[in-house]
Amino acid sequence: MTFDLFTTDEPAAPAFTMADLVQAWLDCRRNKRQSASAQAFEANAERNLCALRAELLSQTYRPGRSICFVVTHPKPREVWAADFRDRVVHHLLYNAIAPRFIASFDAGSAACIPGRGTLYAAKRLEHDVRSITHNWSRAAYYLKMDLANFFVAIDKRVLQAQLHTKVTEPYWRWLTDTVLMHDPRTDFELRGDPRLLARVPAHKRLINAPADTGLPIGNLSSQFFANVHLNALDQFARHQLRARHYGRYVDDFYLLHESTQWLNDALASINTFVPQRLGAQLNPRKTILQPVDRGIDFVGHVIRPWRRTTRMRTVAAAVRRLQEMPARDVFSAGNSYLGLLRQASHSHHDQALLMNVLRKRGHSFKPDLTKIFRKSP
Repeated sequence: MTFDLFTTDEPAAPAFTMADLVQAWLDCRRNKRQSASAQAFEANAERNLCALRAELLSQTYRPGRSICFVVTHPKPREVWAADFRDRVVHHLLYNAIAPRFIASFDAGSAACIPGRGTLYAAKRLEHDVRSITHNWSRAAYYLKMDLANFFVAIDKRVLQAQLHTKVTEPYWRWLTDTVLMHDPRTDFELRGDPRLLARVPAHKRLINAPADTGLPIGNLSSQFFANVHLNALDQFARHQLRARHYGRYVDDFYLLHESTQWLNDALASINTFVPQRLGAQLNPRKTILQPVDRGIDFVGHVIRPWRRTTRMRTVAAAVRRLQEMPARDVFSAGNSYLGLLRQASHSHHDQALLMNVLRKRGHSFKPDLTKIFRKSP
């Protein structure tokens, strides 16, 4: 009997294991266990995971129905939530391909990157300001910009080419394209008051976007894809403009410099780069060039000389909502707001404002104003 060392009857290893899919499910359910689709999936989790695995490995998987609703805070916005089953797939894809992209992301970029949330972005800006001003002892200026109608205006073909540069495996490329190119407008359920849709400007609605344009706000995949898309802008700012102090949170980004002329030249270059390379446009109404000592409003924080505080509008909204909301919701909401205020370096005054409201609603609190306790029965 002879053996051919160059052939084998063993099937090729699958692109992912059942353990990978289970981990994606666990990641997904961490913050979504209360939704109806999550509970329906969990009621027969083993059967549903096995069926989903079979569809994915045979490449017959197709995304299902989305839910569309409108949030009104801080402003009216259309949100598209994928079914829980599809969210598991988003996590599976993210776990498989995100590390290779994150490794090449600029240190100044934040949002949907492990360890880089709003607090990271605010502290990095504060560090950049202290650096360029030599601890507030020298003059400097900031240029703050954002992209017009960012998620709705993303060109999927441009983004697809960006993803393909690092996703070369046939299977993962197929799944990436399946998630990216899916159009939730073909099958969705509208939840909530339909009249709220009229409060969302027409140019900000995904339902009105051209074909192969726009990502649904509300999915992990969209947040991750947005970072991949804007990594080109980050690299342009660092290596072409040679910006020493640059940061971005989703589509809000800033540049710091000692010269207003340099910043104006940078603005002109970005105004050329963004349409040519990304098919996007800057929002001229949100383009700001000012001295840094006037204060920089970024990711809900305001950076001023020697202090970082929570945006006044956020504090005022928190006070108003805590005064008006049902008593059963005050405990959890109050502690959430206090946790948000603790992120600022100078928040005692704002914490005292909230604590007065919470005290009047019957809650006791820690002496350092960082936590409230449930009312006695």
